Amino acid sequence: MPSPPRDSSLPPPTTVAGWQGIADDPAALRTSLGTLRTSLMQDRTPGVWIHRCPDADWAAQCATLERRLAEVADAGERRRRWPLLGVPFAVKDNIDIAGAPTTAACPAFEHTATQHATAVRRLIDAGAMWLGKTNLDQFATGLVGTRSPYGRPSCVADATRISGGSSSGSAVAVARGFVAFALGTDTAGSGRVPAGFNGLVGLKPTPGRVSTGGVLPACRTLDCVSVLAHTVDDAALVLAVIEGDDPADDYSAFAPGPARLPERLRLGVPRQALLDAAIGYDSAWRQALAHARSLGHEPVEIDFTPLHAVAALLYEGPWVAERHAACRAIFDHQPEALDPTVRSVIGRALAFGATDAFDGAYRLQALRRALAPLWDSVDALLVPTAPTHPTFDDVDADPVGVNSRLGTYTNFVNLLGWCALAAPAGRTPAGLPFGVTFIGRGGHDVALLHAARAWLGETARPTGRTPAVQATLPLAVVGAHLSGLPLNGQLTERGATLREATTTAPHYRLYALPGTTPPKPGLQRVADGGAAITVEVWDLPLTAVGGFLALIPPPLGLGSLQLADGRHVHGFLCEAHALAGATDITAFGGWRAYLASLSTATPEP
Repeated sequence: MPSPPRDSSLPPPTTVAGWQGIADDPAALRTSLGTLRTSLMQDRTPGVWIHRCPDADWAAQCATLERRLAEVADAGERRRRWPLLGVPFAVKDNIDIAGAPTTAACPAFEHTATQHATAVRRLIDAGAMWLGKTNLDQFATGLVGTRSPYGRPSCVADATRISGGSSSGSAVAVARGFVAFALGTDTAGSGRVPAGFNGLVGLKPTPGRVSTGGVLPACRTLDCVSVLAHTVDDAALVLAVIEGDDPADDYSAFAPGPARLPERLRLGVPRQALLDAAIGYDSAWRQALAHARSLGHEPVEIDFTPLHAVAALLYEGPWVAERHAACRAIFDHQPEALDPTVRSVIGRALAFGATDAFDGAYRLQALRRALAPLWDSVDALLVPTAPTHPTFDDVDADPVGVNSRLGTYTNFVNLLGWCALAAPAGRTPAGLPFGVTFIGRGGHDVALLHAARAWLGETARPTGRTPAVQATLPLAVVGAHLSGLPLNGQLTERGATLREATTTAPHYRLYALPGTTPPKPGLQRVADGGAAITVEVWDLPLTAVGGFLALIPPPLGLGSLQLADGRHVHGFLCEAHALAGATDITAFGGWRAYLASLSTATPEP
C-alpha cells in the first residue's frame, strides 16, 4: 500500500527511518531535501561544519537521485536496491569524499581527495546523499572537540559545555537534525564520548569490520569508522551498508559474529565508578543500573584495574608514535600549523624507540591474556560513557588532564580488539544527557545492537538490510559443557555464545557415567517415565562444528534433542549400552543439582 501524501509544511525527518518513510513519495522527498539543504546553507551553529556540499556537487547528487527514481518505479524495489535512498548524512573531515577537501581540522594539511573513502562509497551506492564534512579535534587527537581552528561546537543541551570529540561536528550535526546520521572515527572513544554528550547512539565496530580505506589515520592499527545516529536501528542499517572486507585496507578483517547475547545479561560494571556528583552523573549511573536490573540483567562488579592498565598504553605508551606517523610531514616541517595541545600530545612519540614499541606490544599481549577469562563471568560490560561532562572553562584550565579523564571507560576498547555501542541513559537533574556504553568482545557488534535496542525500548523494524552474523548451530549441553564447568571452554574458545537456559521435553532420563574425567552425565530419551532435564543451548559457529565434534568421546554423541517448548536442536545424547551400571540421577533434574548434592552430602563417620 503506498504511503499517504506527506504534508509539505512539516520539517524534514531526523532519522533514517523517517527518510525511508518519505522516500516512497518522490515529491515529498524532493521537498524535504530542498528544505534541509536551504536550512543547512543558512546555518551558523558554531564549529559544526568545515565544508558544506557545494551547489554543483549537490546538483549532481540530486540528478543521481532522479535517475534512480525514474529507473525503478516500485517503492519496495527501490528500498531493496538503495536502502538509504535520499537519506542525508555528514562525514567527519578526516574521511575522504571525492572532489572535496580533507583537512583533518588543519588548514595547512588541506588537500582534495581523488576518491571516496570505502565507507562513503558504500553509502552513496546505497542512495545516501552527503551534505557536508564536519569539524573534529585536529588529526582526531582528543575527546573534547575543542582542538580545532574551525571553532568549538558545544553540547546541544548546554552551550557552556563541550560537545565531546574528536567526532564533534558529526555528533552535533546529527543531534541538531541536519542529517539523519554521520560518520565519525573512533580510536580512543571519539565516536562514543560525543554520542554520550549529545543524547545519541554511537556505534564503534570491532576493528577491521568496517574499512578505514580513505580515512586519515590517527592510530592506523586501532582506528574504526564509527556511526552516530538517533536510534539503534538507524545505526544498524548504516553498519549493514558499510561493513565488509576491503582489499584496499590492509587492516580490513571482516568476520561476522553472533546475532545476540542471552536475553538476561551478566553485565560487568566498575566496582568503583568515580563519577562527577556535582552534575548528577553518580545518580544517573545508579538509575542506569536500576534500569539494567529492571530488564532482568545482573550487574556484576569487576575490578577495572587491568583495563585501565591497557588504556594507559594508548597515550603513555608507544602507540602515540602512530599519531606522529600519520602527520609527520607537518609535525616535522610546519609544527606551528598544529594546535598546541595536539602538538604536545603527538610530540611524546619522539621519546619512544623501536625497543619501546616491542615492549609495549608484549605488555599489551600479556594484558590481553590476563583479561581473556573475563568473558567467562560476564556477557558484556556496561560502563558510563564518560565520568563527567566538562565545561569549556574546565578544558581551557587543564586541556590534557580533562581529556585524559574522559577516556576512563573508552581508551582500552580498541587496543583489546573489542566493540562498543554508546546509548542514551536519560538526563541528569540539570538536564544534561547521560550515556552508557555496552562493550563486547570482538565480533559481537550485532549482539550489542540487540542488547542496546532492548535497553532503549526500541521495537525492531525492517530496514531493508541488516548487519551480517555468523551462521551457527544451536547446541544443547547437559553436563560438563555447562557454563562454568570444566569443558565449557571447548565452546567459548570456538566463539560459541549462550542463547538460553531451559529444559528438555519431559521425555528424558539422566545418568552419572562411571569412570569419566571430568565427570560427565549421559542423557537418554525414553518412551515413558521421563522427566524434564536442565540444559543450556549454545550457538556454535558452523565453521567450528567439525573441530568440536572431534572432541566428543564415546559413548557420547550429538543427536536430535527436544526442548520443553517443542523445538528440536542438536544436543548431547548417550549410547544405551553405556548406561548399564550408571547411576540414575533424573530425580535431581539436572547435572548441576546432582553435583551440588555431592558437595553437600554428609560424610559417613
